[in-house]
Amino acid sequence: LKLGSSYQPSPLFLQETHKVYRQKLEEVTSLQTACSSSIHRQKKTLRDLKHSLQRCKPRASPEEFALIQEISSQIKERQNVFFDMEAYLPKRNGLYLNLVLGNVNVTLLSNQANQTSDEYEKFKLYLTIILLLGAVACRFFLHYRVTDEVFNFLLVWYYCTLTIRESILISNGSRYSATCKNHGKHEMSLKQNQATKRDSAWH
Repeated sequence: LKLGSSYQPSPLFLQETHKVYRQKLEEVTSLQTACSSSIHRQKKTLRDLKHSLQRCKPRASPEEFALIQEISSQIKERQNVFFDMEAYLPKRNGLYLNLVLGNVNVTLLSNQANQTSDEYEKFKLYLTIILLLGAVACRFFLHYRVTDEVFNFLLVWYYCTLTIRESILISNGSRYSATCKNHGKHEMSLKQNQATKRDSAWH
């Protein structure tokens, strides 16, 4: 190799690497499906066992009652374990994501989820500043229908994007509450109504 030149892998090496990558990806998908199915069956078994224990409680002796309490505690611990395991597995989208994205897998790896959360916070900060400056400009300087419509379109797009990102983060175990997401949907509806009313006012 000459000084200053960088090593370039051969096309054959790249093809082999890509082949290994696809094989690993198929293995991961297969493992995810197997784990999800097993957890679903185990959770169903635990629910049935829990209901059976609840029916046995009223007529149980003190010793049997203590045993039922111990088993119930173990069931709760096992359910918590399954909950932690499901955080790393694909899950069904909620109603909102199904309406917007369809049946698309939005499950992220742990490092991807952290990166997406950081990008979400930056997006919210930057767009809030831009929208604030835009509101001031439209209020005092730009009294045109075109700028007003562009600003309202930007507001609707912002809240649509915000609710989608929040829903994806919540689907991946984020601590964003449903109240925040509902607030975003409410604001989105208000901005859409506001844009419609202003459009009517222009006419």
